[in-house]
Amino acid sequence: MPTYQFEAIDATTGKEIRDVIDAPTEAEAQTTIRQMGYMVTKLKVAKAKTAGAAAKKKNGRTFALGKAKTKDITLFTRQLSILQDAGLPIMRSLKVLAEMQKPGALKNALLDVTDEIEGGSTLSEAMSKSPKAFDRLYCNMIRAGETAGALEVILRRLSEFMERAQSLKRKVKGAMVYPIVVVSVAVGILTFIMLKIVPQFKKMFDDFGTELPAMTQFLIDVSNWVAAYWWTIPAIPFAFRLFLQILCKVPYFRMGWDLFSLKVVVFGQLVEKNIMSRSARTLGTLLASGVPILEALNITKETSGNMMFERLFAKVSESIRDGEAIAKPLKEYSVPPLNLGAAFFWTLIVPGAGALLYLMKYKQPVVDDLVINMVDVGEESGELDTMLYKVADVYDEEVAVLTESLTSLMEPLLIVFLGGAVGFIVIALFMPLIKLIQTLT
Repeated sequence: MPTYQFEAIDATTGKEIRDVIDAPTEAEAQTTIRQMGYMVTKLKVAKAKTAGAAAKKKNGRTFALGKAKTKDITLFTRQLSILQDAGLPIMRSLKVLAEMQKPGALKNALLDVTDEIEGGSTLSEAMSKSPKAFDRLYCNMIRAGETAGALEVILRRLSEFMERAQSLKRKVKGAMVYPIVVVSVAVGILTFIMLKIVPQFKKMFDDFGTELPAMTQFLIDVSNWVAAYWWTIPAIPFAFRLFLQILCKVPYFRMGWDLFSLKVVVFGQLVEKNIMSRSARTLGTLLASGVPILEALNITKETSGNMMFERLFAKVSESIRDGEAIAKPLKEYSVPPLNLGAAFFWTLIVPGAGALLYLMKYKQPVVDDLVINMVDVGEESGELDTMLYKVADVYDEEVAVLTESLTSLMEPLLIVFLGGAVGFIVIALFMPLIKLIQTLT
């Protein structure tokens, strides 16, 4: 198929346009350009597609493992929204943004999308064939925008949604950097002391043949264990994660872990509020974009990332099919069921009292009355999407405050832990020395 190079004037803005278009004949090329809202001033054959050109186009793709980064997709969505607001044709916008991308999964996906659109697919259909970059939520919102004829509005709303989600994620990750770094450095220092310093003191104590206090003997035993099994220190977290992944392959235990993560002391509130914020914003964005309520609930269920919330949204969908409103089943099914898997994880983390703690906490609902009341008001007023946005804003603020509070709380706790550990080592090593000095005196 030949490629035509054309110059035209935008009938709306009066701007001069220079671009290329593929068409079987010159007449069809002129017809397509006029349909784009341009008045043709110059049209000529630029080049015909050859096997070499096709190979070159195919070579634009590079080998990429995994999915496209959420940060890159968020930036792409914002840029596409701006180009659509400026009135640029969708194909031109996609080609421009594809050229701007670094080699990787997103660039490959955009090249595939442009090929699919040239083959006659709609934007949402083309994007749905690239799941490594565009998930079901993304494609459904694009489809809703195409149906309503307001793609630029949907893209702007989608970019705002993704930017807020990214901002919240960055805040939580940023708050975790400090404690992780401090703990890692502390473990490294203590391991060095156990491997290099304590054995020197042990050798000295053996030479004098003095009887060691219980603290010193305990420290030497720990040092011997670390010297013999130091490789288990980094292996333990990886082994636990592998064990957890294998166990969570079973849906019952995955539900148990998700319930445990929602109720664990301190961090459970952060996980619960984060999921509630993301779910409320996702559902509100989908409803505001014109996606049907049942489809919106299914997408929200898939993107919640927690089996308890997946169960909750599934039950709400079933109730809506039976003619009920959202608020009533949302309240009814927000109380978690009894799960022995959750009791097992509690017992594993808190030996002895774990099962009792679980029985005390498991009936606490995962959705607050505030959310249920606001959803109820939203249904009554016909502004459910607005109310869901407000719920998401409230929970975003609570997550930010809770994250800040946890960071402030962990700083002194980590300092106390590190100081206590170093103090114990110093006392344990110097007690025999003091006793030895007294004996010699």
